[in-house]
Amino acid sequence: MARVLVVDDQSDVRAMIAIVLRVNRFEIVEAASAAEGIKAFDAAKEGTKFDLAIVDIFLQGKSGLDVMTTMRARQPDFPIVAISGMTALDFVAEAPDLSNVVCLQKPFRPNDLMRAIENARQAVAPVAARAAV
Repeated sequence: MARVLVVDDQSDVRAMIAIVLRVNRFEIVEAASAAEGIKAFDAAKEGTKFDLAIVDIFLQGKSGLDVMTTMRARQPDFPIVAISGMTALDFVAEAPDLSNVVCLQKPFRPNDLMRAIENARQAVAPVAARAAV
């Protein structure tokens, strides 16, 4: 079962994502802040590491971009879906460490979320394959 870290400061958004993912047989860990998200990411040990993160761009106190950059610094081939209801997400691709982050605009439908997750996993697959060589 794939483990997903959901970092969003809106409890209703986290709950909706968690429901969709649990129905699709994902294990979910929720974080209500950037600090909680990084702490959960860093606390994951071998065998319990996350397979993917869904991170809101605008979090209270710290940018979701900072969270994603931290995750990628620790694991360059880590799949990430960036979400936001406030702005277009085109600027994420301009950050060198975040070029293959998949962006999803709120509000989104469950099938849009599942498609974004699959795209995020595929986007980093070539990076992981090159690292293994």
